[in-house]
Amino acid sequence: MKEKSLIKGNIHYVGVNDRNKHLFEGMWPLPYGVSYNSYLIADDIVALVDTVDAGFYERYLNQIRSVIGDRPIQYLIINHMEPDHSGSLRLIKQHYPDIILVGNKQTFGMVEGFYGVTGERYEVKDGDFLDLGHHKLRFYLTPMVHWPETMMTFDETDGVLFAGDGFGCFGTLDGGFLDTRINLDKYWDEMVRYYSNIVGKYGNPVQKALAKLGGLPITTICSTHGPVWTENVARVVSIYDRLSRYEAEEGVVLVYGSMYGHTEEMAETIASELSEQGIKNIVLHNVSKSHPSSILMDIFKYKGLIVGSPTYCNQIYPEVESLLDKILLREVKGRYFGYFGSFCWAGAAVKRMADFAEKSKFELVADPVEMKQAMKPLIYEQCAHLARAMAERLKKDRN
Repeated sequence: MKEKSLIKGNIHYVGVNDRNKHLFEGMWPLPYGVSYNSYLIADDIVALVDTVDAGFYERYLNQIRSVIGDRPIQYLIINHMEPDHSGSLRLIKQHYPDIILVGNKQTFGMVEGFYGVTGERYEVKDGDFLDLGHHKLRFYLTPMVHWPETMMTFDETDGVLFAGDGFGCFGTLDGGFLDTRINLDKYWDEMVRYYSNIVGKYGNPVQKALAKLGGLPITTICSTHGPVWTENVARVVSIYDRLSRYEAEEGVVLVYGSMYGHTEEMAETIASELSEQGIKNIVLHNVSKSHPSSILMDIFKYKGLIVGSPTYCNQIYPEVESLLDKILLREVKGRYFGYFGSFCWAGAAVKRMADFAEKSKFELVADPVEMKQAMKPLIYEQCAHLARAMAERLKKDRN
């Protein structure tokens, strides 16, 4: 077991997989499940880095004991207090009563608030140090990535960064945990979906964290979700860098709600013209079928956004309105925007989406298109014009 769990040096993987949870945070689908990663440094002095969801404690404890047997654990390093990572804290403390909790000032307020756990603690500030023997640990505070207490721990001996939720992604670890031992195909989009839904609002704090960590000789990233990154460190960091700067590829996310197909016909017309104008990355989402987590993922990936909604009870179609709120909550920046809508007897959706256009501060590429009842030649042309305006704006960025 020791060899199977080994990452490098005396560092071992002791995380678990959750293949049963349907929704992360009660909101975000987990088609591939999720891992809760914890790490054990079995040095002269033993340290545990983060824990796992309390529901997996027995399995978790068995994995720890398979590495260190009956040896005591001197330190529990708490990079992040979210319960999927700190949930076993009280149980670990009961099993290892002399363990010293390592965290920052914000951490310990949450330890008492969540678990009522007291005892000896080592409160760290930015840049503080802990010597385990072979492994030398340095602590870096990274607030709001994505909670106020978050920090990262860097092993200066082997260049291993214990990153908390930073650089994480959805998806269980099937068989192995190292990126060199598993097929990574599913993780790249799941990383973007994880970032856009969980971390997306905190682009500026992520950029500050990247700047703080930028000079470190990182060879391995040990996140609390997803694979242990060794060969793909540069790619993973670049993905988080790009997403936290809200940088996006050429392409258009076309999102719409439709009750009887009329608004959908407008969306199809716009998509067809976008293709005619040479835009290849075109993603259509019907809000009644696509989950918001997938729509948000694509909005983080592509530069253009066009939203369509029918009028519903003198409002924006509810699922469209909910999505617009989620976009504003994440403070997405730098998108090119267009919108359209339909109504039967009194138009309201297009007028109300103008409020979103103003709040988002996205660059509006053309006047909105509003249709009464059904498609007519003028509406076809207006939809095509909106598509051409978006395509022209995207093409300007090619130069």
